[in-house]
Amino acid sequence: MTDPQNPNGPQDPNETIIDAEVVDEQTTDDSAGVSDDSDFDPSMFNPEMFAQVQQMMENAEKAETLERENAELKNRLGRLAADFEAYRRRTADDASEARGKGTADAAEALMPVYDDLSRAIEMGSSDPGKLIPGMKTVQATVLRVFGQLGLEATGQEGEHFDPQWHEALQVVPGEQDDVVVQVYQVGFRMGDRLVRPARVVVSKKG
Repeated sequence: MTDPQNPNGPQDPNETIIDAEVVDEQTTDDSAGVSDDSDFDPSMFNPEMFAQVQQMMENAEKAETLERENAELKNRLGRLAADFEAYRRRTADDASEARGKGTADAAEALMPVYDDLSRAIEMGSSDPGKLIPGMKTVQATVLRVFGQLGLEATGQEGEHFDPQWHEALQVVPGEQDDVVVQVYQVGFRMGDRLVRPARVVVSKKG
């Protein structure tokens, strides 16, 4: 019968006993499914297989590390390549600008030569006697411009022959050895750098 004070309670005291027995049977069944450590058989353990598995895991970790380092190196190499390309372009632009500026400066320095040459031709046309002085003026202007550019003329009569700056085209008898007695073509130097050797005739005591 249903207890009026507890409508959800059991109707029969025997029912409670049956439920308890069912719970005990389920607990027994669950306990039977749990493995006991005492069931482990040491003879089933294979050290070689365990070592192989461990080695495989270590190799996998090393492979991941190598892949990560490889990706970092590729990224760094890409950045270096981009930086080098930017540097190459900047250097090329600077060199081109420097060449352009050098050409403009040289042309500007030679403009007085053109002016003097024009005046020499104009004066020589009206009076041929003025042509030689006008050409000497042009020559002096050219040498002055070369001096401004850092060039120094070499090869003058009476100089001691120096193979570093002079090129002997002919050797003639003379009172002294290795003396420039005639200049076919003036040479030029820039500091210790030879730009063009002076082509000269050298004397030799005979």
